[in-house]
Amino acid sequence: MQAVSYTDESLMLRYRDGDYAAFETLYHRHSRGLYRFISWQAPRSDWADEIAQDAWMRLHHARETYQPQASFKTLLYQIARNRLIDMLRQQRPVLASELNGDDDGDTFSHLADRAGHEEAPEAGIASRQRSEALHRAISQLPAEQKEALVLHQFSEMTLAEIAQLTGAKEETVKGRLRYAMQKLKVMLAA
Repeated sequence: MQAVSYTDESLMLRYRDGDYAAFETLYHRHSRGLYRFISWQAPRSDWADEIAQDAWMRLHHARETYQPQASFKTLLYQIARNRLIDMLRQQRPVLASELNGDDDGDTFSHLADRAGHEEAPEAGIASRQRSEALHRAISQLPAEQKEALVLHQFSEMTLAEIAQLTGAKEETVKGRLRYAMQKLKVMLAA
């Protein structure tokens, strides 16, 4: 018997109608990517868990009125992004303005990927050094370029999804990604 593969939107509609297994599938598809997205952007590591949990909870509460107007992934990430912005505004108004692109400051200074993988000591050291260099370079990117890069490379969002999430045009997102990659090449080559 063949397994049926549903789109995220059809799964969300099934969940809206009471199919809790559909939610489980959505969670398994998107929980890691969502957590990575939040972790790369939250200035405090303890916020990542809180925001991720809150995003799923808000999605659960909104399920009864769900209508597939945007991609499910965009909706989920927008919920998390809005919650992060709210937390930043409560904590420090300057950070919220930076996240919205009103400032060239370094909002996304917190780096994710703390879990680390066990490797042989020599390989582990080299791998950690490369990872730390990449993290330092990404943390030095302007906020809008960093956000676009993280969404595209680590959360596997398309240009259209990123544009919809951030409220920017696709060409703007493409430019942000291009400039981010150029800057990373220069920084990592040094």
